[in-house]
Amino acid sequence: MPLQAQTLGQVLGEDLKLHTTLCRREAGEFQRAVKSGQTVVVACTQEKRLFSELAEQTEGAVSPIRFVNIRETAGWSSEAANASPKLAALLAAARLPEPEPVPTVTYKSEGRLLILGPIDQAERAAALMADAMQVTIWAEGPGNAGGAQERRYPVLAGRLQSLTGWLGAFDVSWDASNPIDLDLCTRCNACVAACPEQAIGLDYQIDMSRCSAHRDCVKACDAVGAINFMREPQSQSARFDVVLDLRGAPASPTFTSHALPQGYFRWDGQDLQTLLKLRELVGEFEKPRFFAYKQKLCAHSRNEQIGCNACVDICSAEAISSDKARQQIKVNPNLCVGCGACTTACPTGALTYAYPRPAEQGEKIRTLLSTYQAAGGRDAALLLHSQDKGQALIDELGRGAQLKVMQGVPARVMPVALWHTASVGLELWLSAVAYGARQVLVMLTDEEAPQYKNALMEQMAVAQSLLNGLGYEGVHFELLQVGNAASLDADLQRLSGRAVKAPAGPALAARHAVQAEKRSNLELTLDHLMAQSPVMAAPSRPAALALPAVGSPLGTIVVNASKCTLCMSCVGACPSSALQDNPQQPEIKFIEKNCVQCGLCATTCPEQAITLEPRLSLVPERTQARVLHNSPPYGCVRCGKPFGTVKAIETMLGRLAGHSMFQGPALERLKMCGDCRVVDMFTDENQVRMAGDKPLN
Repeated sequence: MPLQAQTLGQVLGEDLKLHTTLCRREAGEFQRAVKSGQTVVVACTQEKRLFSELAEQTEGAVSPIRFVNIRETAGWSSEAANASPKLAALLAAARLPEPEPVPTVTYKSEGRLLILGPIDQAERAAALMADAMQVTIWAEGPGNAGGAQERRYPVLAGRLQSLTGWLGAFDVSWDASNPIDLDLCTRCNACVAACPEQAIGLDYQIDMSRCSAHRDCVKACDAVGAINFMREPQSQSARFDVVLDLRGAPASPTFTSHALPQGYFRWDGQDLQTLLKLRELVGEFEKPRFFAYKQKLCAHSRNEQIGCNACVDICSAEAISSDKARQQIKVNPNLCVGCGACTTACPTGALTYAYPRPAEQGEKIRTLLSTYQAAGGRDAALLLHSQDKGQALIDELGRGAQLKVMQGVPARVMPVALWHTASVGLELWLSAVAYGARQVLVMLTDEEAPQYKNALMEQMAVAQSLLNGLGYEGVHFELLQVGNAASLDADLQRLSGRAVKAPAGPALAARHAVQAEKRSNLELTLDHLMAQSPVMAAPSRPAALALPAVGSPLGTIVVNASKCTLCMSCVGACPSSALQDNPQQPEIKFIEKNCVQCGLCATTCPEQAITLEPRLSLVPERTQARVLHNSPPYGCVRCGKPFGTVKAIETMLGRLAGHSMFQGPALERLKMCGDCRVVDMFTDENQVRMAGDKPLN
């Protein structure tokens, strides 16, 4: 790699020395460093295990160690000679502290394994797992040759009703409806030979659609008594820790979600890596609780009406559901796989990604971009990729460049590994542009669920509309659907070639820190982008920028004054305090900056008087309360006290005028306040009573 220690040292503020055999002949340098107490950044991930072991063996080693790959990401590239700014940025970001600890989710597994599938295949898989786990087989078909004559493992069969749960807590329920009791069956095959319809397979289950009640099998099994056609079906259940499904994808009943629960594996009988992973799942395990939920910010439900359903719709693990009784969402942390798509789709920030938190992820992005710029880098691009398959493609691309069969990662493109690419969305993409990035590229592989791509494209359309509307020309955001390293190489060269003009960005990079709250961060970023916008400086700037109808978290609402009765249902439903009332007089006020376009106001409105309008207001009044609709108060016809609006009372009178219960004085009382209505009814009753007491002439 063409490394320039002096150049890197000037940017990082250190005297750097290059080592060629630091993990071997020069290991003493590393050992002295880990005794210093300062953070040690090792720019080599290939020998991470060796360096970690060396640190453990070094007496007095107290320094935290960070590892970063600068070889495949920068040094092995056709543009490696120009990659010093990127190298400095990667090294600076690696020095950042580890994310703060978060609550964890615990799984406990005793190794109770359920294998589902044809009995011959299940028994072969069981033979590979029996030394590590307690195996039970669910027989579903005899397979090609049936099972072994020797019964080595417990076998269940019947009609599978449900399979639910996660690692350490898979619940299986079934109806034991087959006439053959597998606990009593000796696998002598007498019933198989005796059945004239060949309705009994070598899984020792009777196909009742083929059986014609000859009952020859019962006679053949007379001594053992394992067959009883008079046995009533019995509902049974059991719990297992892990499940291996050999039935193909997706068999029924089974898990149909894109992201399968921890502890559930589908196996084609070929890839032994699946079995190796399965064998490790005995003991106690922890994972981060990837999300944080603030119910008071949630726009899912108010007044028994559903507004925003974005997180429920996008979750690929089916871990999020609607809790109608409590008017909120419910997230099952055991099913959550940490993709973060729900936090990206959430318009309010009620769901936030917790590991790392938005502020920690934002600080990494800001450090990358500020260091890159300080080192003289230009037209920076971030390549967001998953740390699993995405990282593997980056590594393969780097090796291809080193072998001169690919170009490698361009010098201006900085890869950023994420737990999942769907965990970062619009507000952090825009923050990156505000910090100086000219492009944000999001790499998708076949591991992402289809709904992730749709949601990311919707958010990119909104973000791109914002930037282009503010006068920043070019395409700043792209989704790269990558199948292999060669296609990734082609995409990166297409976007970073010498003839390609980089998109425009703000002249001055933002300096604010990414906020913990999603909306706060979005507003700070928009303020900076608007302050630097050429459109905002123009005398003929528009009052607002129209945004795509789908996926926009910004906008206003329009109230149809001819329909609105000022019942204030919308005010009570609004989760973000965008809609407010006025205690002094009947009117609806609106703060556009707070609106998340969840639609609860429109859903709640009994008069269907509200429509949403996605947009970004460019006037200062977007942060101030403005009146959307008001109406003169209606005064009581008896005492004059206002008790409603003219529109609401006139609407009510119009609807009830033809009703038999509201004629004459009853209709007139609707024009009175509550107090006067009671007085009038009492007075009217007294007059009727007094009239009834008068003597007849």
